[in-house]
Amino acid sequence: MTRQVLDQGEIDARLARLHTDWSGTPGALTRSIEFADFTTAVRFVTVLAPRCEELDHHPDLALRWRCVDVQLSTHSAGGVTEKDFQLAEIVDELAGLPPIDGG
Repeated sequence: MTRQVLDQGEIDARLARLHTDWSGTPGALTRSIEFADFTTAVRFVTVLAPRCEELDHHPDLALRWRCVDVQLSTHSAGGVTEKDFQLAEIVDELAGLPPIDGG
């Protein structure tokens, strides 16, 4: 399967269908997610990791206190491809994880 880098117009059209906190250029899609607490942020990364492995796609993640910065780019293609949007949808799905203590 050829992984073609999407142009800005294609990216903007796809971003309009994703969570409003995503932004993107042909180089990368980015989103910062704030969780209720540090433990929930760590849990998000832990739950996301196997889903990334399933797609054979590995985002750049930065964990800070209760925030996770997500950067998606198909490194082998040199920019944003359809695969990044597939993973962005998974990120959005998992970002709604409740805190471990239920609060």
